[in-house]
Amino acid sequence: MESEHFSGWHLNDGASDQAIAKLKKQLSFSLPTDYLSFLREHDGGEGFLGQNYLMLWKAEELVTFNREYEVSEYAPGLFLFGSDGGGEAYAFDTRSSSMNVVRVPFIGMDLAYATPIANGFSQFLSVLTL
Repeated sequence: MESEHFSGWHLNDGASDQAIAKLKKQLSFSLPTDYLSFLREHDGGEGFLGQNYLMLWKAEELVTFNREYEVSEYAPGLFLFGSDGGGEAYAFDTRSSSMNVVRVPFIGMDLAYATPIANGFSQFLSVLTL
């Protein structure tokens, strides 16, 4: 991951191999390689990317948060991995192999309101930095 994206961030220590393995086992799809690399290096964190605030969740929180937000009911095919610290979540769209990143509101969550942001995790970070 490009460390210049995270200047001034509060970054967690990397996720353990066990946490990554447990996460992978709980999912019916594969997470993007660049996102898994981020989790191994910095298991989540928060701060500003350009003018945008971003909270990236820990590996151990991902499945729980997706269940608690009832994503499979309201926005099936999305997998939330973070938020803007307010009313919107960021998610991978698992319905396509490219795993595009979308923004979706927490309240009124629906696939109809999923806004494409980037073609992947690394591009997502770059887009928010602008």
